[in-house]
Amino acid sequence: MSQRQVLQVFEQYQKARTQFVQTVAELASRPQNIETLQNAGVMSLLRPLLLDIVPTIQQTAALALGRLANYNDDLAEAVVKGDILPQLVYSLAEQNRFYKKAAAFVLRAVAKHSPQLAQSVVDCGALDALVICLEEFDPGVKEAAAWALGYIARHNAELAQAVVDAGAVPLLVLCIQEPELSLKRIAASALSDICKHSPELAQTVVDAGAIAHLAQMILNPDAKLKRQVFSALSQISKHSVDLAEMVVEAEIFPAVLTCLKDPDEYVKKNVATLIREIAKHTPELSQLIVNAGGVAAVVDYVGDSKGNVRLPGIMMLGYVAAHSENLAMAVIVSKGVVQLAIALSEEPEDHIQAASAWALGQIGRHTPEHAKAVAVANVLPKLLQCYLRADASEDLQTKSKKALKNILQKCVHLPALEPLLHDAPPNILKHVVGQFSKVLPHDSKARRLFVTSAGLKKIQEIKAEPGSALAEYINTINNCYPEEIVKYYSPGYSDALLERVEQYNPKA
Repeated sequence: MSQRQVLQVFEQYQKARTQFVQTVAELASRPQNIETLQNAGVMSLLRPLLLDIVPTIQQTAALALGRLANYNDDLAEAVVKGDILPQLVYSLAEQNRFYKKAAAFVLRAVAKHSPQLAQSVVDCGALDALVICLEEFDPGVKEAAAWALGYIARHNAELAQAVVDAGAVPLLVLCIQEPELSLKRIAASALSDICKHSPELAQTVVDAGAIAHLAQMILNPDAKLKRQVFSALSQISKHSVDLAEMVVEAEIFPAVLTCLKDPDEYVKKNVATLIREIAKHTPELSQLIVNAGGVAAVVDYVGDSKGNVRLPGIMMLGYVAAHSENLAMAVIVSKGVVQLAIALSEEPEDHIQAASAWALGQIGRHTPEHAKAVAVANVLPKLLQCYLRADASEDLQTKSKKALKNILQKCVHLPALEPLLHDAPPNILKHVVGQFSKVLPHDSKARRLFVTSAGLKKIQEIKAEPGSALAEYINTINNCYPEEIVKYYSPGYSDALLERVEQYNPKA
């Protein structure tokens, strides 16, 4: 065989390998082909090609493996069991930028499925290699490494701590300062994934100077970047008063409020979540948000949103109102009760109704004035309906019941209480009757209305245990009226009158 023929054989062999990996990579990009590829044993065929002498074959083999591992945890597990990870980690340090991107993609694809698979990536020494990639000149390599690190960190605090210990955080903070948008997005997302688990992890990110750089990007025109920026800031803010104050000190208000009207649903939701996480901590932080016009902006947001996007806004109003009478009044003045009542009525999901019920309870529990503001929005019958609904979740029933009690114990606006006299079960009814027993002895106009609206008649129909609180309340109400009026409205009184008519003998 001549030298030319030998070279031709090698050329054909290289062409065949190239065509094979390119075809597999292409097929692996479509979900319908994955099972066939798996059954054909493609993993074991790709592994030796990671060590091929031709760089493009190595890269394409890594890309194909990444696409397979990305598809489901079984295939990711197969990558781990095939002893492919150590080879990829070794290559991250040795190979060119194209291979590094492909190798980081495989590590990310394996790590994303479960804490166990992410731990396998950590165990093979990937963290140090990925952190070194964050210092590469090529932004695509940095992005691939940041993405893999974020996917490892997102599972739990231990894995996030491992990412921190490998020295990733300061380099991720540098990445969010790079000009490339996609790198900024991925780095902000990775920081968010690290922050979310504990105050200590969030503090590590803060100590690296992340807040100032994130805060500078809140008005960036790129929606995908803003999603990640607001997510990271809310993950920092949620843990403690100190961390929330640091975010506020970066002067994000009132600028963030404009983003509540962003066309991107996820940007809006993440902004509302950030405001909620800050408001929940202290009355002072809530007051700062009120002063910046935050409550009015969130009320508008609740009115303009639906479903889970609405939820953080609903909860933010509840947290603000819970802190103090004045803050609850700020929610009332901003028409918050109206929007919460609409959400309670029109949202089909129990967990959103439960949040609305809880928020209304936080507003109405402070004073009679607060309770009246909630009651006149016709909230009480709706809360009762949620509590009594047979198919309601336990959480919705509990929150509706608690909200009802909180509002009823302060409500002295009797017209709003009257419908409940007819519909409420005994455990709620006693609170309703209790409020009537507080008001009627001191209000002659209310006493008259109570008779004409059939309220007094309803009271006589209630069967209360002698000596119970309910019986005491009924006695107090009855003592507000002449005996003959009470008798007149008592059950059976008309029958007794008719009997007397029958027995009556007119004198001749």
